[in-house]
Amino acid sequence: MSEQPAVARDDVVAMIASLGDRTADEVGDRIDSMQLAWLLHQVEQRYGVEIELNDGQYARMSTVDGAVDVLREAIGAVPHE
Repeated sequence: MSEQPAVARDDVVAMIASLGDRTADEVGDRIDSMQLAWLLHQVEQRYGVEIELNDGQYARMSTVDGAVDVLREAIGAVPHE
C-alpha cells in the first residue's frame, strides 16, 4: 500500500478558492462551514479517499493551517518538507 502524497497548504488554499472562482490571494485564513464542506469534497475527489472526522478534528479545521494539519492526519500523509 503506497503512502498518499502530503496535503500542501497551497493546495488547500487553491481548493477553497475554487469555490466561488476566487484567486488564492482572496482566500482568508478562516474557513467557514461551506468552505469546509467543499474542501473535504475536493480532497476526497483528488486523493481518492473517504474522510471521516471526529468533532475535535472538525473544530481544528476552522483555519487553513488547522485544515492542512487535520487533512494530513486523516489521509495518513507525511509532509515532504
